[in-house]
Amino acid sequence: MDRIFFFALVALFAQPSSYAQTKVPLTIEATWNMPRLGEPSLSPDGRLAVVPVSTADMKENKIATDLWLVPTTAGPARQLTSDKANDTSPQFSPDGRFIAFVSKRGQDKEAQIYVIPVDGGEARRVTNVPAGAGAPKWFPDSKRLAFVTEIWLDLVKWDDQGKRMQERAESKMSGRVWDRAPIAYWDHLLNDREPHLFSIDLDGGEPLAITRLSGFYLSKQDYDSSSYDISPDGEEIAFASDTHRTGTMPNEDIITIASCGCKPPRNITDTNKGDDTAPSYSPDGSYLAYGAKQIPGFYADRTRLMLFDRGSQTRRELFGEWDRSASNMVWASNSRTLYGAIDDAATQRIYRFDISAPKPVAITKRSSFSGISISGSTLLALRQSFSEPPTLVTVSLRNGDATPLTSFNDAAVASIDWGRVETVTYQGARNDDVQMWVVYPPGFDATKKYPVYMLLHGGPHNGITDATQWRWNAQVFAAWGYIVTWHNFHGSSGFGQAFTDSINPDRISLPYEDTIKAAAWLKNKPYVDSERMVAGGGSYGGFLAATLLGREHPFKALVAHAAVYNSFTQIGADYGAEPERFFEFWDKPEEFARYSPHTSAGNFNTPTLVIHGQLDQRVPVNHGVELFNTLQKRGVPSQFVYFPDENHWVLKPQNSVFWYQTKKDWLAEYAPPGPR
Repeated sequence: MDRIFFFALVALFAQPSSYAQTKVPLTIEATWNMPRLGEPSLSPDGRLAVVPVSTADMKENKIATDLWLVPTTAGPARQLTSDKANDTSPQFSPDGRFIAFVSKRGQDKEAQIYVIPVDGGEARRVTNVPAGAGAPKWFPDSKRLAFVTEIWLDLVKWDDQGKRMQERAESKMSGRVWDRAPIAYWDHLLNDREPHLFSIDLDGGEPLAITRLSGFYLSKQDYDSSSYDISPDGEEIAFASDTHRTGTMPNEDIITIASCGCKPPRNITDTNKGDDTAPSYSPDGSYLAYGAKQIPGFYADRTRLMLFDRGSQTRRELFGEWDRSASNMVWASNSRTLYGAIDDAATQRIYRFDISAPKPVAITKRSSFSGISISGSTLLALRQSFSEPPTLVTVSLRNGDATPLTSFNDAAVASIDWGRVETVTYQGARNDDVQMWVVYPPGFDATKKYPVYMLLHGGPHNGITDATQWRWNAQVFAAWGYIVTWHNFHGSSGFGQAFTDSINPDRISLPYEDTIKAAAWLKNKPYVDSERMVAGGGSYGGFLAATLLGREHPFKALVAHAAVYNSFTQIGADYGAEPERFFEFWDKPEEFARYSPHTSAGNFNTPTLVIHGQLDQRVPVNHGVELFNTLQKRGVPSQFVYFPDENHWVLKPQNSVFWYQTKKDWLAEYAPPGPR
C-alpha cells in the first residue's frame, strides 16, 4: 500500500461515523497496522519536531520508515520524506534550516548521511564513505556534520577501504579469524574494523578524521548519537570508548579530543573502573554531564549522574543518595538543569535535575515517557502505556501535563476494546513488596473465572514499565481471553539498587519464589481459575520458565522463548568471554550448577513450547535445541518453533504473526481461554 495513501486512510477513519462505534479486541494484525514512532528531534526554536514513523507492509514482509514534521503548537503533521528507503536518526541543524538523517538510497551500497531542507525540497547525500555512515550530529555553526563510520586503520584512502570491502564480499573463501573476544554482538559477527568519528562539510567533500589517530574508538558492539557530543563552540568532542583492550573486561571511559583531530586526546574518567557513557555538554560549555557505573561489567549497576567542570577540570557525582539510574539526560538552556526519562517503579517518568538542588523531582506521574528533547520551554517526548502506542507530546515543565501532537493511531486506539490495566503489590520473597501489572480481558466479568497467562520478563534486570510492548503485547494476550500478569520480581530495575542486585549470584531463588507467590496471590482471587494457569517468557524470562520446569509450580503449560537453559554453555554468548562477577564455573562447579535449569531436568513434566532464532548470539540457538531434546527424551509434550532468519527477537511482520498464533494455539490446548 502506498504510504501516503495509508495515512490518508488513517485520517479518514479518524472521522466520526456510525460504523466506528463497535469496538473490537486487539489483535497482533492490528498492532502491525499501527504506525510506530521512533525517537524525535526538536527544532532549535521549539516550534517543530521531526519524528521517524514506521509502517509495515505485511505482503512484502517489510517495514518502511519515513520522516514527518510536526508543529509543537498548532497545525497538521506533514510527511517530509517518502523514499522507499528507510529514513532514520533525524537531527535538526542548529540554525533550524536543515534536517540530517541516515538513509540508503538509490545506488548506495551502505547507509549514508543525507540532509533535507525543513521547508521542503529534495534530500541530498552528504557522505559517500564505503562502510556507510551513521549517528549524525551537527556542529554549532550548522556548516558541518559529525558522523561515525567503521574503518581499517591500515588503509588511509577511502578507495582502498572500498576495495577491501568489495574483495571480501566477493571472495569464495569464507573463513574468519579472531585473536581476541568478543566475536559477535546480538545477531551478527564483529569484523576487524573500528568505529571512528569524522566530520564533513554540509556541501560534502573529503571527510576530516577526528579520532582515527587518537588510539581510541567507539564501541564495536553498539554506538549511536548518544555515544558522543560536540562542545557548544565546536572545538571539542567527547565520546565513550572501551579503554580495556583485552576484549574480556570492557570499561568504557569518556575521552575528549579536539574536533580537528590534531591534538592528543584525554581520558577524563580513567580512575573509574565501571562504564562511563552518554557525554553531554551544557549549552554554555561549562560542564560535561555523563553517566557512570561503579561495578565493572555489571550492566544493571546504578548509573550515577556525573558532572565534569571544564573550568576547574574536576568531576563530582550529583544526587548520590538518589536510588535510581540517570538516563536519557538532556540539558535545559540555562545550563543548570537537566531532564531525564527515568525507570522509576514500573513507570518511565520525566525527572528534573537542578544541579544545585538536594534531589531530583519527578514532573510526570502516569504513562511512560522516552525520547525527550528540550528547547526553551518546550519539552518534547514520546508518551506511551499498555493501552496507548507511542504518541508524540509536549510536556509542561511546570506540572508534567502532556499535550498530544500526533494522531497517527487515534482511530485505531478508539476502535479497540482495551483490557483494563491495574498495578498491584503483593508480598514476595523475603516478604518484600513486589509490584505486578495485571491486564484483564476485554469485557471482564468478576463473577466468572478466567485463565491466567503469567509473563516472565527478561534481563533479568529490565523491569516492565507502563509501555507498549510490541513483541510481547499483554493486551493482545488479554484479548485472547486471559488475565495477563507481569510481575517485577526481585532483580527488576526501577525499585532501588538493593532490589536490583538482590538476585546475584543466585539468579534463581528469589525470582522463582516471587513467581510462585504471585501465582498464590492470583489463586486467592475468586475470578481466577487455578486449573488454567500458564506462564512464559523470553531470554531471562525463558530461563525462569525453564527453572519452573524443574521445580514445583501451578502452571499447566510453559513457553520458553530464547531461553537460557544451560548456564555452562551460555559462555558461547556474545558476552561469554567476560569474567563472571562472582566466580567462574570451574571455581565452584557444584554451586554454579545449582543456578542452571538443566540440572533439574529429571523433574521436567510440564508441556513446554520452545522458541528460538538461529541468528541469536545473546542466547545461542543450542539452548533451545538442548531444552527441546531433553523434553522429548523425557516424553514431555513439547514443540520447537525455529526461525532461521530471526535473532533474539522476532522482528519480521509475518514471523511475528506466526509467533503469536502458534503461542495462542499452544496455550489454548492446556488452558482454554475465556470465562468459565
